[in-house]
Amino acid sequence: MATAKKAAPAKKAAPAKKAAPAKKAAAKAAPAKKAAAPAKKAAPAKKAAPAKKVAAKKRTPNAAFMKAMTPSAALAAIIGDKAVPRTEVTKKVWEYIKKNGLQDKAKKTMINADAKLKEIFKQAQVSMFEMTKLINGHLK
Repeated sequence: MATAKKAAPAKKAAPAKKAAPAKKAAAKAAPAKKAAAPAKKAAPAKKAAPAKKVAAKKRTPNAAFMKAMTPSAALAAIIGDKAVPRTEVTKKVWEYIKKNGLQDKAKKTMINADAKLKEIFKQAQVSMFEMTKLINGHLK
């Protein structure tokens, strides 16, 4: 029995010794993190230079959006009968909506159709996100 008691205190002492070097290793690791912090501050400065080069490039418009489209008779009553690109069609329809106060006062994403827009939308009220889809059916 005497040998068993001596072995037990030796096991308790061993984990205590392992914990002490771990604390020292953690203490050594902390200054290393502080040294790494200035290196991180220098990295964003290097990334900032290429961002200016990207901003200098001009974005070219998609040719499909710039192609002139002929409006139907119902759409021509709103935007005119001249062939215009899809982007201009949307702009002119929005000008018509704002000029006539057709945007819903309570829910701004909804458009209340008047007699001319009802021919295009086939509904009394349409979401602005559906509007372009419905208008595209009136372009050739």
